[in-house]
Amino acid sequence: MPRSASAFTFAKSIATVSLSGTLPEKLEAAAAVGFDGVEIFENDLLTFDGSPADVRRIAEGLGLAITIFQPFRDFEAMPDPIRARNLDRAERKFDVMQALGTDLVLVCSNVQPHAIDDPARAAADLAEMAERAHRRGLRVGYEALAWGRHVNRWRQAWDIVNRADHPALGLIVDSFHTLSLGDDFSGLADVPGERIFFAQLADAPKLSMDVLSWSRHFRNFPGQGQLPVTEFLTAVLASGYRGPLSLEVFNDEFRSAPARLTALDGLRSLIHVEAEAGHGPGLPEPPVCDGVEFLEFAVDAAAHDKLAGLLGTLGFRHAGRHRSKAVDLYRQGGVNLVLNSEEDSAASEHFQMHGPSVCAMAFRVDDSRRAIARAEALRCVLWRERVGEGERHIPALRAPDGTLIHLVENDAAGRSIWEDDFHLLPDDGAASPAALTGIDHVAQALPFGRMDGFVLFYRAVFGFVPETLWELPDPYGLIRSRALVSPNAEPGRGVRLPLNISESRRTATGRFVGATAGAGVHHIAFASRDAGALVEERLAAGAPFLAIPANYYDDLAVKHPLDDDALAALKRRELLYDRDDHGAFLHAYTDSFEDRFFFEVVERQGDYRQFGAVNAPVRMAVQAQLREDRWPTRYLDQRHPDQQ
Repeated sequence: MPRSASAFTFAKSIATVSLSGTLPEKLEAAAAVGFDGVEIFENDLLTFDGSPADVRRIAEGLGLAITIFQPFRDFEAMPDPIRARNLDRAERKFDVMQALGTDLVLVCSNVQPHAIDDPARAAADLAEMAERAHRRGLRVGYEALAWGRHVNRWRQAWDIVNRADHPALGLIVDSFHTLSLGDDFSGLADVPGERIFFAQLADAPKLSMDVLSWSRHFRNFPGQGQLPVTEFLTAVLASGYRGPLSLEVFNDEFRSAPARLTALDGLRSLIHVEAEAGHGPGLPEPPVCDGVEFLEFAVDAAAHDKLAGLLGTLGFRHAGRHRSKAVDLYRQGGVNLVLNSEEDSAASEHFQMHGPSVCAMAFRVDDSRRAIARAEALRCVLWRERVGEGERHIPALRAPDGTLIHLVENDAAGRSIWEDDFHLLPDDGAASPAALTGIDHVAQALPFGRMDGFVLFYRAVFGFVPETLWELPDPYGLIRSRALVSPNAEPGRGVRLPLNISESRRTATGRFVGATAGAGVHHIAFASRDAGALVEERLAAGAPFLAIPANYYDDLAVKHPLDDDALAALKRRELLYDRDDHGAFLHAYTDSFEDRFFFEVVERQGDYRQFGAVNAPVRMAVQAQLREDRWPTRYLDQRHPDQQ
């Protein structure tokens, strides 16, 4: 069922300051993804090589309304000589507004040190401005800046608007200015909706810094941060407000990202938050994801054979061949891996751009039709693959990096996709008792600046929950990691997707992004009931598990109450160890496949819910040393001759 029953759909707007590029480029991007209107930010107009009337013509040609012109700063409650000049400034802004074709201007609360702390004076000034605007068919909206000199709370701004008591003066509310101060927003529901002239939305991560810097550099779209934007919007809409929902986001990364990409994230965020607040046409419920059905690798013939050989050392067997395509299934226990070398396919296209890589994931869902309907409503790109006679159509959509996400559910008769689409080979039943039970998590490396977009995508489309951000030291820089987890991700169930970014090109994440020309799956963790037995067995078969330094185990003995036998078993099997208040975690990593992706075997004991992040620096250091396998020789060559 949809989350929302209200038939009213709000117009969607975005401030030009939220996007990169020139003003015409920003307008084109907003129109291309489906926004109804834009806020014209004054600096964008000042640097535009044309008149306000030209901007109006461009916007009208693109089907965009200009919802507001902003900001008008430091107006109210100034000493008399400045007051007169400010009213003259307002008249000139009215000229610009009429040329732009908008009837609303945003006046933000005064930040000047010589502003007068007198609400009655502020109300009188705004009433005069509103009267002058009214004569020209215009309106004035007043907003409390979080760092305003005397007015920084929405209730203060509302009190001043009430005192002024002019029909052309109304309140403008902004989620960031209210939520960044921890201000109580519940009373917004009691403000008459027609007196709220405009609603701006922005989210942000929770940071300990001055609110002005926080606002100017770290805002993001609703659903990308940690502020209660949905609850704020619910209160605003309860007032009866029916104006546009607009995004005003100042973000350094957004300013350098492709404008259309950012605009699409912004529109998706508004559709999502509107539905979560109980309005609009509603969204179908997110799918219930019961795990990863398969991962698909894009390979050519040479990479196919090399990867198949690696999988063989890990205990995978060749389990089937696709009925109509050059696609092979490799299976162990509950893990299905697909190697796709079909020419003229999505996988082939992916291989040409990224080399050997994961080109698709498949989530097991309760209702693929409902999942696709939700994805379409959130402006996702859908994908249809060529299907042979008798084969099953598996619906799919594209993730922000182009990776396909298939949505798999068993048919009414309980048949699997493997029975429909593959010639399955007989299983000799010789699988190890410690065989893999499923895919525990799939980690993705992202270009720097794209974390927020991926968080929003998985959160909005699939209902995944973002977890705490981790900072992991790599030998060549810092990696930031944040996991998205499906709500039902109990041990052996659900979907877990750690997302990793790094500013440094030399870290493991940075090298992956460079080597594969973009984002992609960086490593795959397989779940096992007995990681120790499985790794020991696979080491004997030649699996390339990382050799962990002895120093790690010396330190482990200090951190955790492990006896000598337990430590010796971990060391013999190259296992790393972590524990929290709920359980323990054993895991082992392989070396990278062509310095692109690698595998991990994990065992969750008890109710351990993390990912062994404390051990990631050890893994990264060992992998870096393997890539530089001649570093000791180079070091010796650089020593003083007397030391050689």
